[in-house]
Amino acid sequence: MRKGIKFVTVILLGLIFSQISNISVNAKSKDNIKFKVNARCAIALDKESGTVLYEQNAYELVPMASTTKILTSLIAIEQGNLDKKVTISKKAASIRGSTVGYRENEEITLRELIFGLMFKSGNDAAIAIAEELGGSVEGFSEIMNHYARGIGILDSHFESPHGLDSNEHYSSAYDLALLTSKGMEYDLFREVVGSKEISKEKYNFTRDYSNINKILWRIPGANGVKTGSTGKAGKCLVSSINNNGKDIIIVVLNCPDRWNATEKIYNYVLEKVAFGSKTVKELV
Repeated sequence: MRKGIKFVTVILLGLIFSQISNISVNAKSKDNIKFKVNARCAIALDKESGTVLYEQNAYELVPMASTTKILTSLIAIEQGNLDKKVTISKKAASIRGSTVGYRENEEITLRELIFGLMFKSGNDAAIAIAEELGGSVEGFSEIMNHYARGIGILDSHFESPHGLDSNEHYSSAYDLALLTSKGMEYDLFREVVGSKEISKEKYNFTRDYSNINKILWRIPGANGVKTGSTGKAGKCLVSSINNNGKDIIIVVLNCPDRWNATEKIYNYVLEKVAFGSKTVKELV
């Protein structure tokens, strides 16, 4: 009888330990499921430290559409005479894709062109800036690649100031995050990418501008940066969100639901990373 009781006890204990083990394994499995968004490439970067907070194929070289204009605007801010009036060429006025609507022979200051470039994703503004600073699109592309290499971006290649699809025009989510971090060092860049609208009276512009970047309205603390979309690149978005004084740069490339994906990454980072007085922990 006692042997029978012992046998049953052993079996019951075995079953209990088996269930505990299964629960433990399942918990670990859930913890090990990597967070992902529906994007070909994505990254979250702490601007201040350069720490990668999250990444998903962040170093893959892919088309990046109008997020290219981050570099175009950065060069214009650093190297151009912001108050100089630029005459809009026929080439600029007739460029395809998204435009501000500048007319041939219209005179626009370089400062206003930068707002048109980033607020309206103006390809006409991009061409005008390129012709002013580089003499031509080809000349400006050389400046773009030289500038990129100068700040440590070695794998990307730029063939235009606007980002329309072409074979030799590509970047990575990581490189775009680095570019954005550089841009956010400039007050004018921060104003351009972080403002929802600008009245023509402020800088004596020719027209008012409203920003097409919806992320500025969707996430509290969002302070930039740039949208993009082409056939090859898909929908792209580079964002900056300020949390307790720290800028978090988030990039999603070829992402059908870029707004929600960006918000998901941001919330994930906030859940997993301590900001403020604590040290940022690297997640990947």
